[in-house]
Amino acid sequence: MVKEGDLAPTFSLPSSGGGVVELEKLGGRRVVLFFYPKDGSPGCTRENCLVRDMLPEFEKHGAVVLGISRDSLTSHQRFSEKHRLTHVLLSDVDGKVSKAYDAVGLLGMSKRKTFVIDEKGVVVKVVDGMLPDKHVKEALKALESLSAGSAAI
Repeated sequence: MVKEGDLAPTFSLPSSGGGVVELEKLGGRRVVLFFYPKDGSPGCTRENCLVRDMLPEFEKHGAVVLGISRDSLTSHQRFSEKHRLTHVLLSDVDGKVSKAYDAVGLLGMSKRKTFVIDEKGVVVKVVDGMLPDKHVKEALKALESLSAGSAAI
């Protein structure tokens, strides 16, 4: 189980934007990694649309935002287009990354779980539970705390 203070497990996954995203190649940047169960379901649509709407706030704090589910790239592309999503969705079809982050829910789908990772690759916040709004707000709050801490140094 990945918990606050742990190094984030590395991964390499295909991206809805084309190509592959590798966590270790994002070194030096903050990352918000959010797992969600299924493209198009009501809660997952709400969470992704909230992320889309709040993306400038995340970026203001230097964060890259990545959504992960076990859906295919084709599903991600349709979902992104339908809801005009501007953040990257990653396809974890075999569930290996979901398992590494202890984000496997019912029926083997990814469960809703969010990780805020600092510039050094350390998990500074874990948000668990089903409420999409809580995940977005708590991740943003963690980034704000990181930014406040950086400004104090």
